[in-house]
Amino acid sequence: MYFLLIGLVALAMKYLELDPVAALSWWIVLTPFALAVAWWAWADASGYTKRREIEKMDARTKLRIDKQRAAMGMLPKKKR
Repeated sequence: MYFLLIGLVALAMKYLELDPVAALSWWIVLTPFALAVAWWAWADASGYTKRREIEKMDARTKLRIDKQRAAMGMLPKKKR
């Protein structure tokens, strides 16, 4: 995501011909987009994206269960 944001800022600066980026080659300005594509390809291929999604879902489930237990007056389960 950061590569995409950096790329968009660099692209806007190049288009508007703002100083530090105006003199750079288009290849350098477009490099963050290629890095973003490479990152997303790696994240999907390695399972990183799916693991993060499962971790978020597990955290939401645990929070929901804890809220329900608190509403019933039960203490949360202790970890061993």
